[in-house]
Amino acid sequence: MLQHHVLTTLTLLLLAVGLTGCTSMAPTESKQEIPEIAPGVLMGYTPMDDPMLSKVFVLPAPVPGSPRQVMDEAVAEEMLALRGTPRWVLATRDAHLRFPDAADTFTCALGLPITQADTPELYMLLRRTLADLGLAAYSAKNAYQRERPFMVNGQPICTPEEETMLRGDGSYPSGHTAIGWGWALILSELAPDRAEALLNRGRAYGESRNVCNVHWRSDVDAGRLVGAAAVARLHTNEAFLTAMSAARTEIVRLREKTPVPELDCALEVQVLGATE
Repeated sequence: MLQHHVLTTLTLLLLAVGLTGCTSMAPTESKQEIPEIAPGVLMGYTPMDDPMLSKVFVLPAPVPGSPRQVMDEAVAEEMLALRGTPRWVLATRDAHLRFPDAADTFTCALGLPITQADTPELYMLLRRTLADLGLAAYSAKNAYQRERPFMVNGQPICTPEEETMLRGDGSYPSGHTAIGWGWALILSELAPDRAEALLNRGRAYGESRNVCNVHWRSDVDAGRLVGAAAVARLHTNEAFLTAMSAARTEIVRLREKTPVPELDCALEVQVLGATE
């Protein structure tokens, strides 16, 4: 029953972020096939029948009229002014977790291309941990079922095609943020000399959910906590540690070739500052 419940919540997550398609099995560098647990999403490293209970360690969702909710509403109001700006454009790009596009999120901050061709081990590491990090938010999400900002203020979101699906997926904590912050922590460990740029990108990735009017500030704060907790748990998993070692070696080897990312980093530089 528990595994069925987790798969159900994963399906909600995938619907909310538009992760459909790409239904083939994905080979790792060693040609091992990793099964999909939902359309386009690979099995993670942590057991599906033992999900992280985020409700135990995140604060309860803010209630109407509380100081935390007042702050959330003030931040949400400020974010509305960013609609149509370069920051809105970046936030819209950040909303999509579909691979291979999602792999580009940290390309500029890392200073290396993250692709199945250039960095297959790292690419696979990110694809698999998406499930580990995203699912970790659902214990609290399901417990609180908090309404999203656009459901309260009636203002547009970055991805209007997802509005109906997002209405059925709890706002607190932010699953996107858990994924983005978790990836930032993982990549910072693999490339510590780029840690500041990677963490800056991970912070901005979560804040993109505020800009998009789909998450409150406290959703994002709680999402970072969930992402960090999920990464800590991943470090007890031998398969994950083996994958980290392979990805680290891969990054070192690729740097020797001094590759240049194909992604145009101008937007990120404009919005977030220099990537160097």
